Amino acid sequence: MKRTRLSICARKRRYGSEEEAREAIVRAAIILRPYRCDRCEMFHLTSRTKGKRVARPVG
Repeated sequence: MKRTRLSICARKRRYGSEEEAREAIVRAAIILRPYRCDRCEMFHLTSRTKGKRVARPVG
C-alpha cells in the first residue's frame, strides 16, 4: 500500500470517524470516498477511484 504524503495529509480536512466523513460526502457536489490516513490515523476524503469499486449514484 502506498503511504499518504505528509504534505497531503496536512492540508486535508480530518474526520474522527468514517461516519463523520460519510456525512460530509452527502453534502459534496462530487463523488467522494472516505479513507483512513496512515499518517494521522483519521479519515480524509478522496475523489480518486482508480482500482476501487465505486457504487453508481442513485437517480
